[in-house]
Amino acid sequence: MKVVQFTIPVAKESTIVVQDNIIPHFYNHLHRHPEIQITWIREGEGMLIAGNYMQRFKAGDVYIIGANQSHVFKSDEAYYDPEQNKGVHEISFFFNPDHLFQNILRLPEMGVIRKFVEGVHNGLQLPESAYDMITKIMTDIMSSADSLRIASFIHLLHSFSTLKNVKPLSTNNNEQIISDVEGIRMDQIFQYVVGNYKNHITLTEIASVASLTPQAFCRYFKKHTDKTFVSFLNEVRVNEACKIVVSGKFDSFSDVSYQTGFDNVTNFNRVFKKTIGKSPREYHRDFFKKLL
Repeated sequence: MKVVQFTIPVAKESTIVVQDNIIPHFYNHLHRHPEIQITWIREGEGMLIAGNYMQRFKAGDVYIIGANQSHVFKSDEAYYDPEQNKGVHEISFFFNPDHLFQNILRLPEMGVIRKFVEGVHNGLQLPESAYDMITKIMTDIMSSADSLRIASFIHLLHSFSTLKNVKPLSTNNNEQIISDVEGIRMDQIFQYVVGNYKNHITLTEIASVASLTPQAFCRYFKKHTDKTFVSFLNEVRVNEACKIVVSGKFDSFSDVSYQTGFDNVTNFNRVFKKTIGKSPREYHRDFFKKLL
């Protein structure tokens, strides 16, 4: 198995591969595969990176990962600690529109679905309002076999094609042509950042991880993510800050800022609002309002 090019165990004579995984944590390396992936997070939380997209994921979320789109569902640190007794549960469907499913997509009646499938190369996050409907169909697919499974899957794709307020996961097409060597390098960068975001990371330090000069690293990172390294690092920190804020387990917002690697609370507040669209205090207030 290569770090980036991931092989899905596709069964012979099978158009759709269904995986129902109950495991300690998600596979934690940046990877890709030629199949389109539909994932329902039944249990677990962490951070999703897909192309130049980054956001926390939680139980109930449903995502569509495009064919050959580099991605990783990175579980929170607690899932790697056996004493925490945590685990994740995901249900994923994989299908390659260029293989067996291609003949079905060519049918005249499949025009709308074909257009949808051709447009998911950057991945999608489904709106929460659609979760109940979509997960019911996914459950039906799992309990079906042979032709009935195909029929239910077509129903699922048709439902996707009718949804409103679907959120693209990435705006960067360049990541789809990352070579395996570049993918390994990007994974090394990602692993270093998520393991050290609480500390001060210098440009020289992260460039050495990628075996590049600081100047070459800046150009390389921008080319493959459409972001500066500082922007990426700040997004990682803000995503971790969001987790702490919604947990309610902090003494002050200043405490949150230092826990997530910011050098002062003023900078933390500024970056948080720029990234999320609201201040940490507003984010905290609005989240708990939803629970009332």
